[in-house]
Amino acid sequence: MSVELYNDGQHTCLAFYDLVDEEHDHAVQCNQFLVADSGHGALIDPGGNMTYNALLMAMQKYFPSKELNYVLASHPDPDIVASINKWFVASPCKLLISTLWTRFIPHFTTGRDISGRILGIPDPGMNITLGNSVIKALPAHFMHAEGNFQFYDVKSKILFSGDLGVSLVDHTRAAQPVTDFDAHIPLMEPFHRRYMVSNKIMRFWAAMVRGLDIEQIVPQHGQRFVGKPMCKRLIDWLETVQCGVDNMTQSNYRAP
Repeated sequence: MSVELYNDGQHTCLAFYDLVDEEHDHAVQCNQFLVADSGHGALIDPGGNMTYNALLMAMQKYFPSKELNYVLASHPDPDIVASINKWFVASPCKLLISTLWTRFIPHFTTGRDISGRILGIPDPGMNITLGNSVIKALPAHFMHAEGNFQFYDVKSKILFSGDLGVSLVDHTRAAQPVTDFDAHIPLMEPFHRRYMVSNKIMRFWAAMVRGLDIEQIVPQHGQRFVGKPMCKRLIDWLETVQCGVDNMTQSNYRAP
């Protein structure tokens, strides 16, 4: 099932929430995204082999895979980009990922030299032109990967936040936006306390994104946050979370 996040006739943002379904309940639920503008298209975090066939079929209704320009990967986890070899075969796309991970990506491919199709995003981020629009690669390092980016779509004002703001729910619930933020916190808190590196990083991130005009924050797992008030609630909450090394003590480092 696809969910239309934005559509003004020229620019479209779609989310796919159910490609990891009840038949794969042993695997973490994850979302895939398509952004298309004026005949140009980019997939954001398209996933692994488990989602490839379903995503390839589902996207054709909105954008032909054989014309795909980019795959944008927030980081190199298997649920993010393990299917990249198949996308290289199915389309002329280029992969954009942190320069820290460009030499790791060939381990997902057949071993042939595809270095010309892997483009490194520098640590400060960059603007990515897509048709008549721009997607900003925003630094999100150590959230949770050492080299990590979020993708802010300027036209739709959607922040595709990767592993930040995620909730661990099934695919039927993931397709619905958050309506009660306080009730949603328990679905986010354990993940963030373990996977984000420190509150220091969270505060740097919050200061950065408050300078953007954000209408939606859409994570790669779980439910999305729609409307400025709900996005502000998420940013304010993330800024306060004690996580990662903040919570580590000597008791976590004892030989078994």
